[in-house]
Amino acid sequence: MFGDMMGMMNKLKEAQEKVEATKKRLNTVLVDEQSSDGLLKVTITANREVKNISIDDKLLEDKEQLEDYLVLTMNKAIEKATSINEAEIGAAAKDGMPDIPGMDGLMK
Repeated sequence: MFGDMMGMMNKLKEAQEKVEATKKRLNTVLVDEQSSDGLLKVTITANREVKNISIDDKLLEDKEQLEDYLVLTMNKAIEKATSINEAEIGAAAKDGMPDIPGMDGLMK
């Protein structure tokens, strides 16, 4: 029984390390998003850290439009990054998890 417990603890530690490694790797996964007309472009990491924002001069003439574009485009980029992030971290966690009966339902 004790050996099983130790094995499970090691597996959990491994799972944690896999998740941490995945989080680090996601810093290098870039998500690009742009407004429908291409006047505003943003790049964020899969960990949702903003890396770059590019604004066409035309948008500088209309503060409200620029603000709307920023909100919409950032939200789309964050949505994409979040789904990549959750899928990757979920896979890393599930991959490293010990086989505990009944745990499958909790991981979904």
